[in-house]
Amino acid sequence: MTSTPITTIVFDLGGVLIDWNPRYLYRKLFTDEQEMDHFLNTVTTPDWNEEQDAGRTLAEGTALLVQQHPQHQELIEHFYGRWPEMLGGAIQGTVEVLTELRASGRYHLYALTNWSEETFPVAQQQFEFLQWFEGIVVSGTEKSRKPFPEFYHTLLTRYNIEAGQALFIDDNERNIHAAQAVGMQTVHFRSPEQLRTELQQLGVL
Repeated sequence: MTSTPITTIVFDLGGVLIDWNPRYLYRKLFTDEQEMDHFLNTVTTPDWNEEQDAGRTLAEGTALLVQQHPQHQELIEHFYGRWPEMLGGAIQGTVEVLTELRASGRYHLYALTNWSEETFPVAQQQFEFLQWFEGIVVSGTEKSRKPFPEFYHTLLTRYNIEAGQALFIDDNERNIHAAQAVGMQTVHFRSPEQLRTELQQLGVL
């Protein structure tokens, strides 16, 4: 058991509950895996995508990248033009954990996600479990994102959450460290099985 009782559990979404990966789309557009990886690592980079997560419009982000890499215009435009094809489905083992936590009635459940305001409605339509949270704080809507402290404080303040009584689950170690810095308890997600084990060790499940 933890020294401070956990009353609230906060989930990251992409990589924890939802399998999102640009490779699901770009494997249809490239015949060579190395060429695809080079494109994703040097053109449509995670840092570029995070600027859209933080509130830059998809049109603005796309236009900027096309200007920088005009030879890749069509491939760049597919990133958001065919964005739903990057969704691989729910991470079922984590959804089962969420289902059990919800059924227990012991915890307030929230989500804190880096996600574009323009693409998040697609996920909301596709994944019913997103309706189970008492609140979801979306970076694109707030014009801030993980790992910036103010983004975590938006969640804590809006829903009157005591940081020390909140457990934050994320697959990105950078975001885990940021949550710890604002006083939250954390689990660094690696797999649904590992998450279940750690929650059992904490006395949460």
